[in-house]
Amino acid sequence: MFRLRIWDLPTRVFHWSLALAVLGLVITGNVGGDAMVWHMRLGYAVLTLVAFRLLWGWFGGHWSRFVHFPLGLPSLLRYLKGSREPRLHWGHNPLGSWAVVAMLLALALQALAGLMVDDEIAYAGPLTGLVSGETVQLATWYHKQVGKWVVLGLVVLHLLAVAFHSLALRERLVPAMWHGDKSVDQAGGPSSDDSRQRWLLALLLVVVCAGAVALLVWYGQRHAFSAFG
Repeated sequence: MFRLRIWDLPTRVFHWSLALAVLGLVITGNVGGDAMVWHMRLGYAVLTLVAFRLLWGWFGGHWSRFVHFPLGLPSLLRYLKGSREPRLHWGHNPLGSWAVVAMLLALALQALAGLMVDDEIAYAGPLTGLVSGETVQLATWYHKQVGKWVVLGLVVLHLLAVAFHSLALRERLVPAMWHGDKSVDQAGGPSSDDSRQRWLLALLLVVVCAGAVALLVWYGQRHAFSAFG
């Protein structure tokens, strides 16, 4: 077996940060009350993280780039039939690739809907003043009745898949996502660039994404304040 750098540091930090943020969202969302302030902040953090991961899918290390995700239907069908292509699946296998895409889309939609939620009691998202009442109602319904269950369902599937790979296939995915290396059965595979220059690029992208989210929230709040005034 050979050790290969699969997950660069920015991807690993993103993964664990997102896991903590989603956990925090579940807790604060169920507690309610004053905890909704943190629920809102964690929602902004998730939106920032998702935006970063979408960019990192173009600029990240080899195995973090979407171009190296085996998303094609033929690859998926071969995988479901039991075919294994080690060099293609050292990063994400076809099912795992689609799971990542589904999770990012679900979280993005849930976070964006949260910006337009109005519970008519104590919380109104910063973008409620920029969209129609019908859109606010739709976003509120989706965020509370649909989106959260979609996200939780994907999280449960993710945990079950990790457990299956760890127990049945003997793939140590959790340690690999911690230290970045994975044991592979062939030498000479492409290693993800995990240099300090890549870390600086990732930090720059995070700052850009955080700034974009902050600007979006600020614009919505400013519009709402102006309308109220």
